[in-house]
Amino acid sequence: PDGGFAILSDADDRVIVSGWTADPDAVLARLRPDRRPARIVEGQTAAADAVRAYYAGDVRAIDDVEVAQQGTALQLAGWRELRRIAPGEPLTYTGLATALGSPSAVRAAASICARNAVALFVPCHRVLRADGTMGGFAWGTDVKERLLARESAA
Repeated sequence: PDGGFAILSDADDRVIVSGWTADPDAVLARLRPDRRPARIVEGQTAAADAVRAYYAGDVRAIDDVEVAQQGTALQLAGWRELRRIAPGEPLTYTGLATALGSPSAVRAAASICARNAVALFVPCHRVLRADGTMGGFAWGTDVKERLLARESAA
């Protein structure tokens, strides 16, 4: 419904990068060069099954998919916090900053979302501006709007 979706997982089936594209190079660009795999092998993953279930209406299917992200302590805390946001209950960037213990760190909260390489599984699309508008989204605000609509209807 939102176009192709690429997932790259590590040898332990943890998602390292994902996004709305059929082009693996487009998702690889979201990773630092030192985090990119030396080779890519096509195959089925539990994450792909979760994405199919999500689009079939089970918006919680993505909740338990394992991810492997590298970042600063604040980024890792932020990505954990993003996974706590329930479908249909978006949070603001200010709310995310507050949840991280720094209510004034709104720009840091936005940066955490922008640097999230595992789109959908770490649902940065569930974070909005204080005025309720979309804000940015690496895969397009049209995709973000449809994801939020799907989740609020579930």
